[in-house]
Amino acid sequence: MTLLRTQLGTTLRGHRLRQRRTLRDVSGAARVSLGYLSEVERGQKEASSELLASICDALDVELADLLAEVSLEMRLSEPSRPVRQVALARPAGREDDETDAPQVEEAAGHGAVETPVAEPALALVGGGQPARATVRGRGAVSLAA
Repeated sequence: MTLLRTQLGTTLRGHRLRQRRTLRDVSGAARVSLGYLSEVERGQKEASSELLASICDALDVELADLLAEVSLEMRLSEPSRPVRQVALARPAGREDDETDAPQVEEAAGHGAVETPVAEPALALVGGGQPARATVRGRGAVSLAA
C-alpha cells in the first residue's frame, strides 16, 4: 500500500525535476525550508494543505491537479484492487455538461472496460452548504461534519 505522503512527495519531485529546478529554488519561492521540502519530497513529512498550496504556487501547478494526479497514481499502484469509475461532482449552476451523463451510461451498458478517472481529493457535500458552520474571528468559517 502506497502512503499518501509518499505519493505526494514523488509527484512534487517529478514536477520540480521536469522544470529543471533545484530544491533551493523551489523552497525559496514557496517560503519553506530546504530541509523540510526535501523531507516532503521523500515522503518523510506530512505536508499541510497550506504548505502544499505554497509549493504548488512555487511550481506553478494547481493544487487540485496535483491531488488528482496523486489520486490516479495511487489507484494505479495497486493492481490487485479493482478500479471503479467515480462520478465527479459538478459545481452548482453548471448545466452545460449535461450531455456527459448519457455517454457514461451508454458506455457502461456496452460492457466497456472501466478506466481510472481522476477525481477530486476533497469534496464538499450538501449542495455547497456546510452541514454545520461556526463563524470565527475575521470571517473565518469552521466546518464540521
